Amino acid sequence: MSQNAVSPARGRRWLAWAFGLGFAALAVGLAAWAQLGQRRAGPETFEVVAAYPHDPNAFTQGLAIHEGQLYEGTGQYGASTIRRVDLKSGRPEKQRALNQRYFGEGIAILDGLLYQLTWQNGVVVVYNLDTFEVERTTQYDGEGWGLTHDGKELIMSDGSATLRFRDPETFAVTREIEVRSGGVPLPRLNELEYIDGEIWANIWYDDRIARISPTNGEVLGFIDLATLYPQSARGSEAVLNGIAYDAAAKRLFVTGKNWPQLYEIRIARR
Repeated sequence: MSQNAVSPARGRRWLAWAFGLGFAALAVGLAAWAQLGQRRAGPETFEVVAAYPHDPNAFTQGLAIHEGQLYEGTGQYGASTIRRVDLKSGRPEKQRALNQRYFGEGIAILDGLLYQLTWQNGVVVVYNLDTFEVERTTQYDGEGWGLTHDGKELIMSDGSATLRFRDPETFAVTREIEVRSGGVPLPRLNELEYIDGEIWANIWYDDRIARISPTNGEVLGFIDLATLYPQSARGSEAVLNGIAYDAAAKRLFVTGKNWPQLYEIRIARR
């Protein structure tokens, strides 16, 4: 065998190494292409269908629609309420103040009951939807931020990247998911709404709404509402916070803390 000859075993090793290197390069290229495709797709866009008056003194923490009727939960110590709101005028048709020692947060309506979280008090207040009379209160650990339901269980945020599913009767945690975007946890999840099999979440101090898989917490996409009510026209605390979906009529409503308007919007899917 001459010095320049290559043994069969050595040749096979070289081919295996070259094949492995080529496969790795292909995998990296495909991953980069997928990420580039996501960046090109960008957030989903929207159009305004209608704008309605909204109480600018309402520090909106929760928003819901039940049988075509709009309900809102507001925050701040000494000013927290639940209210049934006339959509066209923005005025409360019925209202109840929360105890002054509580800071109201997200709301959800399920099986004739309205649930209202409190921020750092660790209490959920459960009301009769028709009378607004308190049916019961239940303790929970941690902070309360946003609340919605999937028709069976309540779903709650606490300002972290974790969403907890809770039994409506006991408020016990049945399971939890960590919300991730591109493999990275997405914190500051705030007001929630369950829409067509997805959890939609406001992100505190972010004008995007995250669309989340209730199965594994993966972010399915973002809706950018930065141009809906420009930051230059609002105070620092007047953040986007409030999503309500009328499933029967397929109407989507959004607002923010102390915003003077509530908007009906339509999402333009890409």
